[in-house]
Amino acid sequence: MTTDTVTPTADRAHETVLSFRYPSERRARLVGDALAPEVGEIDDARSAATVSRDGDAVRVRVVADDLVALRAGINSWSRLVEVAERVGTRDGRE
Repeated sequence: MTTDTVTPTADRAHETVLSFRYPSERRARLVGDALAPEVGEIDDARSAATVSRDGDAVRVRVVADDLVALRAGINSWSRLVEVAERVGTRDGRE
């Protein structure tokens, strides 16, 4: 996983992008698809996230009003990615 800090958006003061690379595009697609239903579901008044995939990488962009909310969002999404990775390998899909 890599973390990139990017320029904050107009409506949120803080932003980061978590990037996860996988051995194949198929694996990245499985993880990205597993994360997709969570987008919008765990957002709150202080933070939000989006998930995108580019080839063999999945990117989670977390935006927040303050650093505490940003940290909470990063922790939540990191755990969700970890679960998606474990589930994808347990059922023999890759």
